[in-house]
Amino acid sequence: MTITNSRLRRAAVACMSVAAAVGITVGATGPATAAPSVQQLADVIKTGLKSPKTSSNLQARQQNVTTAAAPTVIPTGTDSTSSETVGVGPRQTRFIPAFAYSAFHPDAAPPGANNYSCKPKSGQRPVVLVHGTWESAYDNFAMMSPDLTTAGFCVYTFNYGKLNITNGGGVISLIPGANGTGDIPTSAGQLAAFVDKVLARTGASKVDIVGHSQGGVMARQYLKFNGGQAKVQKLITLGATNHGTTLDGIGALGRTINNLGIDVLGLASLPVGVAGIQQVVGSDFINNVNAGGDTLPGIDYTIIRTKYDEVTTPSESTFLTAGPGATVKNITLQDGCPIDFSDHVSMSYSPRAITLVQQALDPTTKLVCTVNGFITG
Repeated sequence: MTITNSRLRRAAVACMSVAAAVGITVGATGPATAAPSVQQLADVIKTGLKSPKTSSNLQARQQNVTTAAAPTVIPTGTDSTSSETVGVGPRQTRFIPAFAYSAFHPDAAPPGANNYSCKPKSGQRPVVLVHGTWESAYDNFAMMSPDLTTAGFCVYTFNYGKLNITNGGGVISLIPGANGTGDIPTSAGQLAAFVDKVLARTGASKVDIVGHSQGGVMARQYLKFNGGQAKVQKLITLGATNHGTTLDGIGALGRTINNLGIDVLGLASLPVGVAGIQQVVGSDFINNVNAGGDTLPGIDYTIIRTKYDEVTTPSESTFLTAGPGATVKNITLQDGCPIDFSDHVSMSYSPRAITLVQQALDPTTKLVCTVNGFITG
């Protein structure tokens, strides 16, 4: 197949557009190692390179030429870092102003969080909030944290998975306050260390975890591989990429672009970052965290989805199936509240979603139903 310079230019532009689109998709979020996960996506994409229309003359010419294509080098992201919050930001009721505030105050805690003098009510445990991809403890929970605190819960949170662009953090990692881009198993180890700190300082024997997007599936990695099963009673997730995301067809688009001779992987991973690639449906990370069943004995799971989720796609893929010794409650945000139009990023600013979280922590909580907008909240 002969490819003209103009076709190459058009393909390159298309490739860059796909990469940008994927970046937007994951960022509005949410493995054994990063490399196998990327390789699995590469294998899917490269199946498109096998074209039955290759001419016999071209095949003959190729037989006489020995080439060694340089492999795409993908950083593993295992050198990401976590950090404690510093200072406290104001309560927000919308994601966009919270995100803007976090860009100028990347280490701020959401109101009410990390008060180690807080004493949980009888029958309750410390609540650990785990942010999603490209988010921070502040911009993800600037409404939920103070609302939970006002309701009497002791709330703790931190920033994890901080990785710069040169090590695979993706373009958006250049924005202060963008975390959760590093290797997810490494981030699970950071969560393990933070939970141990909360338990040590509060004297509690277990915590409850609330995770948004990657924060939910990363918490499941912690439960399964980092000793979290013995230290967690309840896991509540919002829009978690529990079974991966299709990333709106990046595999199919990648195959098309690669058929034109353009390697999409390097460009695609540039905006997405390591953690984004690991959340692709069928990745090694997703397969490993779900191997043997969705749940672990002794854990109570509450899984919340919004039917307007544009990041965890299809949105039903966030739901879990209960295995032996576990309980699972799968909830659609719009059930009983059709006026809530929350998407992936605005669902953590939905009054309905927040009261669903509260009810999972305390069954006596009454649910509310109010209008909440798409993205803007």
